[in-house]
Amino acid sequence: MAIYAIWNNKGGVGKSYLTFQIASEYARTHPGVKILVIDLCPQANASGMLLGGMEAGERVLDKLSNQAPRKTISGYIEDRILSPYVNPKTGSTYLVGVSQQNSAVPDNLFLVPGDEQLEIQASRVLGATAPGPTDAWRIVHTWISDLIKDIQQLWSQTDTTVFIDCNPSFSIYTELALSASDRLIIPFSADGSSKRAVRAVLALLYGVMRTPGSQQSQFYLNSLQFRLSIPKIYCYAGNRLTQYVRSAKAFRTVVHEIGDEIWAVWQKNPNVFHIHPAGSGSPANRSAFNSMFQFEIVDANTASVVSSSLGIPIVRLLAGTHVVVGRNIMVNQSQLDNQQPNIKQLVAAIE
Repeated sequence: MAIYAIWNNKGGVGKSYLTFQIASEYARTHPGVKILVIDLCPQANASGMLLGGMEAGERVLDKLSNQAPRKTISGYIEDRILSPYVNPKTGSTYLVGVSQQNSAVPDNLFLVPGDEQLEIQASRVLGATAPGPTDAWRIVHTWISDLIKDIQQLWSQTDTTVFIDCNPSFSIYTELALSASDRLIIPFSADGSSKRAVRAVLALLYGVMRTPGSQQSQFYLNSLQFRLSIPKIYCYAGNRLTQYVRSAKAFRTVVHEIGDEIWAVWQKNPNVFHIHPAGSGSPANRSAFNSMFQFEIVDANTASVVSSSLGIPIVRLLAGTHVVVGRNIMVNQSQLDNQQPNIKQLVAAIE
């Protein structure tokens, strides 16, 4: 079983959109595998897309969150707050079959939906890491691992792939997601703030500091102390990169600079990377490194908006007129031709 966290320490890089597209396409190309998405982002955007998009998906989310208990990740977190150090084994009760709500996605795709209530619960989750047993921090940071095990036990199988959409900030929920994951996909956009955010990822998770002697993150230090694994970098994916000639040079410069940051980490500590595909040797040079770890998703413009608004994965979206919030929106085949191959290529590289 592989567990992927999709995270960058910055909002607006399209991580929820990529979670929706990657999970949907992976489920389509792996029909014999159960695919689980866990939405740990309070905005629950990935859940909305998976469950039917801007209108239909939001209605489903409202219905799930109005149940008692809430049939969302918030319901599970509430169970864990009430039983922080002993697994109540209720995780599987929060599982939603996505195709039952959205026929555009494969029937082997399942979701533990996101919930805005997570923000309100955050201080109580943090409170559980302090009192209690001496290893309270470690136990709380296994909550999402417990959730995945509960669901696997329900399915009675090991052929499962998990994708976790993370909160962009380095919140307690991001920590829980990363502690449960073994592989990390880092989406970024080609701007200066994305470069700074990637630096923060490297520092927060792997202790890579730009200034010698700088203070390490408590997450990094505690993970070492309690021997909790930290996910290895699987790839970094430039998302919604422009195709316009007037912008291409500036965008390419930023992409290269972000690549420089990650390449420098590889040269000093290749152990924080996950070599793939299985059986491959380590990259011998920068070109081979880029081929293994760097991906680019070009901007599909209107097609991306329609895909996410209607909950139709981009690889299944057809050119033509689509109705979005009562308006007719035209999707051109050229827009689909831009992004569909990128998504297929990225998913083909995910094991």
